[in-house]
Amino acid sequence: MELNVKGVPVHFRDEGSGKTVLFLHGWGVDHSSFGEAFERTRGHYRVCALDLPGFGRSEEPPAAWGVGDYADFVLAFLAEREIREAVLVGHSFGGRIAIKLAALQGALQVPKLVLVDSAGVPPVRTLSQRLRTFFYKTARRLLSIPPLRERTSGFIERWRIRRASTDYRNASPRMRECLVRVVNEDLTPLMPLISCPTLLIWGENDTATPVSDARVMERLIPDAGLVVFKNAGHYSFLDQSYAFGRVLDSFLGIVRAEEEGRP
Repeated sequence: MELNVKGVPVHFRDEGSGKTVLFLHGWGVDHSSFGEAFERTRGHYRVCALDLPGFGRSEEPPAAWGVGDYADFVLAFLAEREIREAVLVGHSFGGRIAIKLAALQGALQVPKLVLVDSAGVPPVRTLSQRLRTFFYKTARRLLSIPPLRERTSGFIERWRIRRASTDYRNASPRMRECLVRVVNEDLTPLMPLISCPTLLIWGENDTATPVSDARVMERLIPDAGLVVFKNAGHYSFLDQSYAFGRVLDSFLGIVRAEEEGRP
């Protein structure tokens, strides 16, 4: 289905009945990444999943958005669907949005939160990374001087792309601006404000958001518990889909027919 939200056409699924679970996907993918979990859950809950602006079949945002802008958009989407309470399941970038919504509960009530290989904890930068950042910022200031600006137009961006992440290289100019804003936001101050039960699910081999990030979240979020999947990376919910489904069922209170009556 499609819906115009805040001037942005958005593609989404909204199926099932009862209390709501909202899936928020990671950067560079769309809501179909949660397809198996969506199908598994919709027989027990009303389940929503959307392509966030700039991903999948949804149009790009009208400006360079940060996490707060995406959170506001999700709130507007839920208001259009007349949803005022939802369990949030966020992967990676979607986890950033979920953290923001759960910490600042107001228009949306979040009874439970699931963060899957979530972003939000600033990475510990190595000396070489700090030096590259210093060089980049210094060069950008110097090359912005009027006599040099015309001759060096585009140099800084080309230099940045060569050293950037795959997500940055694959993004459009607008989404690159969004990515820079998003990854530079430290969400750890919001984590102690999350009052709902929180399940952290991680892949032990995640290199994008390592398990050390999960340990920080477990410490900062008052009612948080961590499950680490072996032989799983940043997409732990796909690498260990069966285990993920069972853990999610337990957290959501879903009892499957084949499990009824077991001792």
